[in-house]
Amino acid sequence: MSKKKLNNLNDLGGFVFSTNDSEDFSSYNDSENLSLKPEEQLLEAHFSNKGRGGKTVTVIKGFEGTDSELKELGKLLKRKCGVGGSVKDGEIIIQGKIRDKIITILHKEGYKVKRVGG
Repeated sequence: MSKKKLNNLNDLGGFVFSTNDSEDFSSYNDSENLSLKPEEQLLEAHFSNKGRGGKTVTVIKGFEGTDSELKELGKLLKRKCGVGGSVKDGEIIIQGKIRDKIITILHKEGYKVKRVGG
């Protein structure tokens, strides 16, 4: 299992540790991870074949929302494209070089999609 690189404290998932007994934790709110509407999101569609034995995949990055919503979007894309794929580390990985088809589907769902790379 690969380890994800931590760039800042937010990558820890909102974990807070304090030795201060007088700290008021009621001000910390878990509702900060609210999902954005599809119209407010900018996704990126990439091609990749690194670490996949030469097989080309389409990678969707930039989704902001809960893990369950990300999985639902991945499931929708896989079903509409008729291919396999997975959801890992906040990215949707779809098998094959079908970026244009995925961009069309995401546009119909209301997402803004930026085509990145070749």
